[in-house]
Amino acid sequence: MVRRALLSPRAALVLLVGVLTGIGAGVLTAAGGAHLAQCVLYGVGAFGASVSFVNQLVAEPREEPADKETV
Repeated sequence: MVRRALLSPRAALVLLVGVLTGIGAGVLTAAGGAHLAQCVLYGVGAFGASVSFVNQLVAEPREEPADKETV
C-alpha cells in the first residue's frame, strides 16, 4: 500500500503563510486595543487575502515530460 501525502508541499506552504499572516494580523489588532471579535475578523480577512496572493505568487510544480525514445 502506497501512502500519499495529504497535502502537497506547495499547498502546505500556501496555507502556512496564510495562517501565520492571519495570526499576526489578529495579534497586532489586539495589541491596538480592539475587541476580540474585531481581531478575529481582521485575522480571517488577512488569511484569505494572503492565501490568494501566495497562491498566485508560488509557481505550480513543473510536470516532467514523458520519456521519449531517442533515435
